[in-house]
Amino acid sequence: MPRKARELSALEVKRLVTPGRHAVGGVDGLFLRVTQTGGRSWILRYPTGEKRLSSGGKPFAVYRDVGLGAFPDTNLASAREKARAIREKLSEGIDPITERKAAKQARQAAERRRLTFELAAKAVIKVKQAEASNAKHARQWATTIESYANPVLGTMSVADIELAHVVQCLEPIWQTKPTTAARVRQRIEAVLAWATAHGHRSGPNPATWRHNLDAVLPAPTKIKKKAHHRAMPIDAMPEFWSRLREREDVPAKALAFTILTGSRAGEVLGARWEEIDLAASTWTIPPERMKGRRQHRVPLAPAAVELLESLPQGEGYVFTRSHGRKLSDRAMGDLLTAMGDGEQTTVHGFRSTLRDWLSERTATPHDVSEMILAHAIGNQAEAAYRRGDLLAKRTRVMEQWATFLATPASASASQDKVTAIRREATPD
Repeated sequence: MPRKARELSALEVKRLVTPGRHAVGGVDGLFLRVTQTGGRSWILRYPTGEKRLSSGGKPFAVYRDVGLGAFPDTNLASAREKARAIREKLSEGIDPITERKAAKQARQAAERRRLTFELAAKAVIKVKQAEASNAKHARQWATTIESYANPVLGTMSVADIELAHVVQCLEPIWQTKPTTAARVRQRIEAVLAWATAHGHRSGPNPATWRHNLDAVLPAPTKIKKKAHHRAMPIDAMPEFWSRLREREDVPAKALAFTILTGSRAGEVLGARWEEIDLAASTWTIPPERMKGRRQHRVPLAPAAVELLESLPQGEGYVFTRSHGRKLSDRAMGDLLTAMGDGEQTTVHGFRSTLRDWLSERTATPHDVSEMILAHAIGNQAEAAYRRGDLLAKRTRVMEQWATFLATPASASASQDKVTAIRREATPD
C-alpha cells in the first residue's frame, strides 16, 4: 500500500519552487505542479481503473489528472476542498473529466440554439446570393427578410420560434400583399430549415404550409387572382416598334434586343460580347444567368444582328453606360415611362405579347414556343428525352417575329391569316 503524503502547511506549499509534481497531503492524489518556467497549478491525480502493459510486459494502472486552478489564485485550502468534492464523485462512479466534457457540450448546444433568426437569415442569404441567377432576386431575399420577418423574429433565438411568431409576421400582409407574403413564408421556412440542419433548433418547422399554416391562414390562391405583367396588344406592337427604333440611346437598343429575342430583362442586361457569335447569328447564355440554370442558345434574326453591329464591340457587357458600366435594371422600364407606354406594358410584358403572337398569329408548335421563351419542360419524361434545342425552327420563327414588328401597323393589322413555320424539313 503506497505511503500517504505528509500534510503540508500553506507556508511549506509556498516554498515549493522546484519543477515537478509535489504531493501536499490532506487529500489522496493532490499535487502542486511546478513548471520549468515557474508556473504553479493544482492537480488531482486519480486511477481510472484501467490496466495496461508496459514495454516489459508488466501491468500498470492508468491515472488521469484533473486541474483545480492556478496557485496562488487558488490557495491550499480551496484546492483541498475541490479535491475532496471530486473524490466524493469518484466514489459515486462519476468521472469529473467526463462530466466536464458533457457540460461543455451542453453549453455549446445551448449556444447554438441561442442563434438569433437575424444571424441565421444572413447566413442563408449569403448562400442564396451565390445561387441566384438574377441579382435583383438575391436582393429581394434580403429586403423581404429585413422588412417583414426581422421586426418580429430578428432578435429571437431560432430555437424559440413557434407557429404563433410566424403568423405574427405574415398576418399583416397575408391578404393585402399575398404574393409577397407567400415569398416571406417560404424564406422564413428556408431559414428555419437551415437552422435545424445546423443543429440550432429541433422539431417541426413552424413556417411550413401543408398541415400547419394552412390550418391558420387562407390559401394565397383564394385571396387574390394572380396579377399578370401588363403586356402590349399584338396589333399595337408595330407602331410602338417604329417609335422605339427611332431612338439611338442604349436603353432603347437594349429594349429592342429584348423584344427581338424574347429574352428576360436580366439576361439581356447581363449579356457579354463573348457570348455573342455574330457570324453564326447566335447568343449563348451561360447556365448561371438563366432562370432554369441551363445553357440557352438564342437565334438572332438579321434585325438583332444589325442592332448589335451598331454598338461598340469589344469585351465586357453589350449594353453599357459610360465607362463600360452595366446598364441599370431600371433603364428599360424608365424608357417605357418616358415614351408614354409605362401604363400599358412592362418590359417583361413583351414576352407575353410574343407568346400571344406565337399562339394566335402563327402555327408554331407548343414545344418550339416554350423553347423560344426558355421555359422549363413541365413533363419530366419529355425532358429526359429532349436532346436538341430546336434552333433551326426557332430561327425561322424569330425572323418572322422581326418581320412582323417592322411591318407598318396598317398592313400588320390587316393580316389575319396564320403563318406557318414549316418552309422546309430541317432536322434539329
